[in-house]
Amino acid sequence: MNRLPSKTRELELAIDEVVRSYDGPEDINNLESAALPNKRAVIEAFNHLKPVIYLGFYSTRSLDRGNLRHSISEHLYPAFELLVDQIERAVTYEVRMGRAEARDSGWSEEMVLGLLRRLPEVRSMLNGDVKAAYEGDPAANSFEEVIFSYPTIEAITAYRVAHVLYQANVPMVPRIISEYAHGRTGIDIHPGARIGQRFFIDHGTGVVVGATTDIGNNVKVYQGVTLGALSARRNECAGTDLAKKRHPTIEDNVTIYSGATILGGDTVIGENSVIGGNVWITKSVPPNSKIFGRARE
Repeated sequence: MNRLPSKTRELELAIDEVVRSYDGPEDINNLESAALPNKRAVIEAFNHLKPVIYLGFYSTRSLDRGNLRHSISEHLYPAFELLVDQIERAVTYEVRMGRAEARDSGWSEEMVLGLLRRLPEVRSMLNGDVKAAYEGDPAANSFEEVIFSYPTIEAITAYRVAHVLYQANVPMVPRIISEYAHGRTGIDIHPGARIGQRFFIDHGTGVVVGATTDIGNNVKVYQGVTLGALSARRNECAGTDLAKKRHPTIEDNVTIYSGATILGGDTVIGENSVIGGNVWITKSVPPNSKIFGRARE
């Protein structure tokens, strides 16, 4: 006896139940997804920018000064078109939802052009990050190995691009870029964090850098480090200093070993300090400190 027809009816009834669930008050019932940015398009745009930053490492043909401009243009034209469209979608959606004011015509184009104009600056910063990884890890055999295979470079490249857009108040798109890198590397860097020159995350998996974190120059962080906020609900932060600065400040030349947790907007790790593994810190540490084996609260 063929039971397929009865199973089909049961399936149809299940579909009806799911459809009816969209009539409820739940926030996830939003059907405006067509107006939202397309994650795949944002990621595609980022994956056009990445070869421009490291063109000699990603090109599939010989490069010289004669064809360099053409090779860069092949990536920047599609990146421009994709990002303009996705930023326009993000802004339109935020305005529709009452979370932002309408922008002037051409705002999205100016934001993307602003990012592209800053690519030389971004490239210079990333060169310092690659150099820090190479010099900070004796296991690295070459710059090429670092660029091709180190998760820190994947994560920090996405961060430095996303941070430019975040600074320009572009909604959604910066977080899509940073979370794409998070998914690929296990390194979670919020695009709002402020990170100085020559930043190196060794190994990387499980590192968290919160939105209002400030990191100075020549900082080295190992796997499993959290630069986070003391737990608070959104309504507890509204209108308070917690809404402005919730994550720690790490000054220049600091090393933080694996598993350390540093929390709070008032927490400052002074320059030239070394923070040992698995330490819990919620109070400031003076410069030139060495903290091992105990909590600082």
